[in-house]
Amino acid sequence: MSEHDQARPLREASPPEPSEGETPEPQQAPSAPDTDKANKVNKVNKADEADDAHEVDKADKAEELEDRWRRALADLDNLRKRHARDRPRELEAERARVAAAWLPVLDNLELALSHAGADPGAIVQGVQAVRDQAVEVLRNLGYPRQDDTGVPFDPTLHEVVSVVDAPDTAPGTVVQVLRPGYGERDRQLRPAAVAVSRKQE
Repeated sequence: MSEHDQARPLREASPPEPSEGETPEPQQAPSAPDTDKANKVNKVNKADEADDAHEVDKADKAEELEDRWRRALADLDNLRKRHARDRPRELEAERARVAAAWLPVLDNLELALSHAGADPGAIVQGVQAVRDQAVEVLRNLGYPRQDDTGVPFDPTLHEVVSVVDAPDTAPGTVVQVLRPGYGERDRQLRPAAVAVSRKQE
């Protein structure tokens, strides 16, 4: 070997090029462990992306719910303030309506008093008419008169003030109304004060 040959740097041997008509050998595919590892990495990345999207979605929903909650609180507060503002006006209107319903009764009482020197029988009839008018006003306001006798005692309508002997009636029957009641079972101004029949020994 000459000195010239010795001084020439050695080059890595490259694979021989295929000769004409020869099929090149295919490059070797990655091994199975490398493929599995790549698939696992992809799955982990996709799972991380899904978790991130889920967290963002949860945050958006939480923000939306909080916004709705705040709006509901604001609406409730506005409703409460409006009710507090309107209630006095409503009570005043109701008082005025009830007072106006009694004005005709007062007018008729004054008319009866103005005829005090007339026929006593006419005055009595006038007072009775005023009484009936007042009862009708109460009935229209939702408080009908309770003054029936011969009915079974009802603790939701009656208040017993005395017990009497009444052999011809069943025990616990209302035999006398000492003071009429006004109202119904679920809404009363007052119960009727009654006397009921005693149980016979």
